[in-house]
Amino acid sequence: MLRENATDLLAFLAVARERSFTKAAAKLGVSQSALSHTIRGLEARLGLRLLTRTTRSVSPTEAGERLMKKVGPHFEEIELELAGLSDLRDTPTGSIRINAIDHVLELIIRPVLNEFLPKYPDISVEVCCDYSFVDIAAHGFDAGVRLGEDVAEGMIATRIGPDMRMSVVGSPAYFANRTLPQTPRDLTDHKCNNLRLPTNGGLYAWEFAKDGESLKARVTGQITYNGVYQLLHAALDGFGLSYIPNDLIAPYVKDGSLIHVLEDWSPLFAGFHLYYPSRRQASPAFALLVDALRYKA
Repeated sequence: MLRENATDLLAFLAVARERSFTKAAAKLGVSQSALSHTIRGLEARLGLRLLTRTTRSVSPTEAGERLMKKVGPHFEEIELELAGLSDLRDTPTGSIRINAIDHVLELIIRPVLNEFLPKYPDISVEVCCDYSFVDIAAHGFDAGVRLGEDVAEGMIATRIGPDMRMSVVGSPAYFANRTLPQTPRDLTDHKCNNLRLPTNGGLYAWEFAKDGESLKARVTGQITYNGVYQLLHAALDGFGLSYIPNDLIAPYVKDGSLIHVLEDWSPLFAGFHLYYPSRRQASPAFALLVDALRYKA
């Protein structure tokens, strides 16, 4: 019974975690119809419905939730133990999946991988660019990246970047007939480009701090994006003000393509950290990558 169910259980866990047959099928490298057939067969053998299916979503039933909580961790332990066998190899090997936003990929991860991967040809790395604060364990990631203050309790966190500031910028063309804002409250008189966060569908509130005063501003404008690079281009194109990481704007401020405003209101944030569950047994490949990404001031 266990032998015939093992593969089907892995298929169920993939669908339950992704909440999607389409995403799970792509992850497993099978067709949606084959995956659906596998799940129906497992449910038939167990005599229980494990997933609730609608035209728009898939979610675990009570029995499915119990199976995820009871069985899922054991498969994770098996995978970690198998990965740990690479200790016996002369060269590190393994696959590492990381969840991060595109800014972190370009700023930190990609430059490191350019040097890291040629040294270790048996290590493969997958980076999923995503602004959602996903449960990395439930979605099959080995690690995620967040700002220091956003890392959840119970996680091991390794700093991979310096402290950072968020900055408000606009193009000279945008400011041609407008007054530069002197305080965050002046933003109500300006068009501002918004960032929508997929986690809850809300718009990101711009954060400011000065002389012990901190506030969050809800801004309005004609454009909303879900990535900082799009917001950078919106500012360059003259569509209004954007609130983006300081390292992205530096070259454009220097050459005059963008004007930096409210500089004295820009708060300092703890830098980006790579985080992973404290129970995770780090494989040699994972430990090497963590060390390569570690921020060295």
